[in-house]
Amino acid sequence: MTGDLINEPILVTGSYDHTIRVWHPYTSQCIRNMQHVDSQVNALEISPKRNMLVACGYQHIRLYDLNSNYPNVNFEGVTKNVTSVGFQEDGKWMFTGGEDGKVRIWDMNSPSPACKRIFDCQSPVYAVCLLPNQVELLMAHQGGGIYLWDVKSDQHDHLLPEVECSILDVAVSPNGMYMAAINNKGSCFIWTLTSWSGLSDQETQLTRSEAKLKIQAHDKYGLRCKFSPDSNYLVTCSGDGTARVYRTDTWTLHAELRIERYWMWDAAFNNDSKYLFTASSDSLARLWRIDTKTVEREYTGHLKAVTALAFRDEPVPISTTDVTGTGLSSTH
Repeated sequence: MTGDLINEPILVTGSYDHTIRVWHPYTSQCIRNMQHVDSQVNALEISPKRNMLVACGYQHIRLYDLNSNYPNVNFEGVTKNVTSVGFQEDGKWMFTGGEDGKVRIWDMNSPSPACKRIFDCQSPVYAVCLLPNQVELLMAHQGGGIYLWDVKSDQHDHLLPEVECSILDVAVSPNGMYMAAINNKGSCFIWTLTSWSGLSDQETQLTRSEAKLKIQAHDKYGLRCKFSPDSNYLVTCSGDGTARVYRTDTWTLHAELRIERYWMWDAAFNNDSKYLFTASSDSLARLWRIDTKTVEREYTGHLKAVTALAFRDEPVPISTTDVTGTGLSSTH
C-alpha cells in the first residue's frame, strides 16, 4: 500500500477464508492480502486517520497497520465471537461488542491499548453503534432489546421493540435524526431521536427515542442496517439475497439489489450516497449503482463467504490539532 493511498478511497473486505483484502474500490484491484489466522472475520473498521484497520473474529480483536500483512496489536481478554467494532471520531478510543455480552471501551492513546470500561448487556451483543454526539452507544443484543449507554455519565436505558426475537444490527443516521434496528425476522424498526437540551447546570440526560414505524424489510433473516452519509437512505441486508434501499423522507422502497441463492451480509454507501458496496456469501463483494440497480464492479479473490466490509472515501483532515475530526459514520 503506497503512502499516497492515505488520501484515496479504501475498501476492505473480510471473509470466512481467514483473509482480509484491501482494494482500490473504483478499479477493483486488490492491493493487499492480509492474514487473519484462527478465525473468520466478523467485523472490520478503518481508523479515522486511515492508517490502521481493526478486525474482529472468534476470541480475537486484531489491529493491523494498513502497510503490513500481519497484525501489530492483539487485544487481550475477549471470549466468544466479537461481532462489532468502531472508533470515536478522533480515534482516541474504540468500542467492541461480542457474544460474551460485553461492550468494551479501549483506550487507543497507548501503544498497547487497554480496556478501560465495560458494559454488561447480559445477553450476546450483535451490534454496537456510536451516536453522532460521540458519547452515547447503542448496543443491540440477542434478547431482542437495545441498550443506550452514555459512556461519560454511565447512565443507560433499554428499548424492547419486539419480544421473542434478536436484534442483529442497529444504526443512527449521521444527522442524528433517526435510529434503525433490524431483527432475525426481517423486521426493521425506525425511531426518531431527540437530544436533551436542558440547562447547563442540570444533569446530562440521555438522547430520547420515539418509535416511528416498523418496516417488514425482508421475509428472512435480517443481517444489517445502515444509513447513507447524507442521511437520505437506509439500506437493509438479509439472508434472502437482497439489499433494500429505503428513502428516509417517505420510508418507501427506493431500490432492491438482488443476488441469487446467497446471503447479503454487509453493505456500505460511498460518500455521495449514489453507490453501495455489498458483501455476500458467494465469496464476492460488489459495487452497485443504486439508481440503475446495476453492478458496476466485482471484487474477486476470496475463497469463502465475504462477511464484513469497511469503506472510507474521505481523506484525513489536514489539521492535526482539530479533535473534532470528520465524524464517525454508522459503520460496524
